[in-house]
Amino acid sequence: MELRQLRYFVKAAETLNFSEAAKAMYVTQSTLSQQIRQLEAELGIALFERNSHSVMLTEAGEHLLYQASDAITAADICVTKINDLKQLQTGTLNIGVTYSFSPILTEPLIMFMKQYPNVKLNIYYKTVDELMEMLVRHQVDFVLAFKPMEVGEDIEFHTLFDSRLSVIMREGHRLSNRESLTFDDIKNCDFALPMRGMQARNKLSAIIGDDISKLNVKAELNEVNILLQLIQSTDVVTILTEATLHGRNGIKNIPLNVKGSDMAGCVHMLKNSYRKHSASAFLKMLSESNAVRQRVSEWL
Repeated sequence: MELRQLRYFVKAAETLNFSEAAKAMYVTQSTLSQQIRQLEAELGIALFERNSHSVMLTEAGEHLLYQASDAITAADICVTKINDLKQLQTGTLNIGVTYSFSPILTEPLIMFMKQYPNVKLNIYYKTVDELMEMLVRHQVDFVLAFKPMEVGEDIEFHTLFDSRLSVIMREGHRLSNRESLTFDDIKNCDFALPMRGMQARNKLSAIIGDDISKLNVKAELNEVNILLQLIQSTDVVTILTEATLHGRNGIKNIPLNVKGSDMAGCVHMLKNSYRKHSASAFLKMLSESNAVRQRVSEWL
């Protein structure tokens, strides 16, 4: 039994499509199928039920999936530890980032790439729920996100800075000279909101519940840059965390005066898991970056 065969098997089990699995593993479908048949022959049992319309795991296949996933994770951790011993001369760092957290990432990203040019960075932008699932599956080394309302027992978090929900608008908007705003102040505004599943939207929904349907929502987007460009060019307003505006000009954030609007920017990691040297180096740069230091000083 070879590790390569287990990787092919796990990908096929995840996709239940040999063509998609082969494409994801950068091999031909015939190669992947042959390796899985060899694995089945060695084990003396079928791992998949195949017909002309679908592929399904057998009972043995379902059992092997858990064991194979653990074996692959253990092998990857072993390789990671060896690479770390090479003092960051090689290796890969996988970072999960929520859309609204992305402006905080740019500065340490540039610094890290300059200092450790031989470490490959994989950056995944997804919703917080998707990223936490990737973290549990060891698909990312850590997640940068605002603290979710619920955190799994196997995940630990470390606060980088505090933030809060704010009403975001262009400079010169009729409300842009206010020091804070209530929902009554903005109920007649046109809104472009972050899409459901994004953290600012989750927080807003938790605060006002069904009242969100009373807002005059003209658009919903899951791309923060486009959302802010829309805000900058029109009288439409949005509600995001103030940290999302880092590095942006021509836009103002007015604190939303409502109970429960505080949010914490955090690093999320698996408890009792091996931490790569590259992860520690990156997080040190992040904590010392101007973006994070600015957020901390604003709350002191």
